[in-house]
Amino acid sequence: MGLIVRLRGTLAEKTPSGLVLDCGGVGYGVTVPLSTFDRLPAVGEEATLHIFHVVREDDALLFGFATAQERRFFQALLGISGIGPKLALAVLSGLTARELAAAIAEGDVRRLSSISGVGKKTAERIVMELRDKVDPIEAMAAKGGADEAAPALRDAILSLVALGNRAEDARAMAQAAFEKQPGASVQELIRLALRK
Repeated sequence: MGLIVRLRGTLAEKTPSGLVLDCGGVGYGVTVPLSTFDRLPAVGEEATLHIFHVVREDDALLFGFATAQERRFFQALLGISGIGPKLALAVLSGLTARELAAAIAEGDVRRLSSISGVGKKTAERIVMELRDKVDPIEAMAAKGGADEAAPALRDAILSLVALGNRAEDARAMAQAAFEKQPGASVQELIRLALRK
């Protein structure tokens, strides 16, 4: 992580590709994805951004995000061979962090490759390299299932992951068990899931 990790100040300028945040008289130029731009307040109001600071030999760049989750995804995307800041921003402009979590957990290559600049091979690499980094509960929440799901289902998924199952497999196993027996306890859900 870079030197600057968060900025709070007055929004001096904003465009879909970036903004200027005035922090105590110093204007910081920050590049943001559309998902963050859509949540910015009006010019002249206070804003807080989670920052990813990139320092190169000849440049220093600040990338800003509305949430720490977006910043984590940006950083994870940069860790994939062939994905630079511009493409990582495009991914986060095309999908919210929650939608991205769901697409990765479900292996939805088609949805990822529908983002401008992301081809099928890049989408496959994103799924392959980030699948195990997506929290199964986060993925369920993105699909709209976590709020309705009983706490037992969430605990069962976490337990199945702890037992060595991949996050996506654990989610599918626990979900199938939950659909069979919605009122089951955590232990019953795990037992049912492992029988499959």
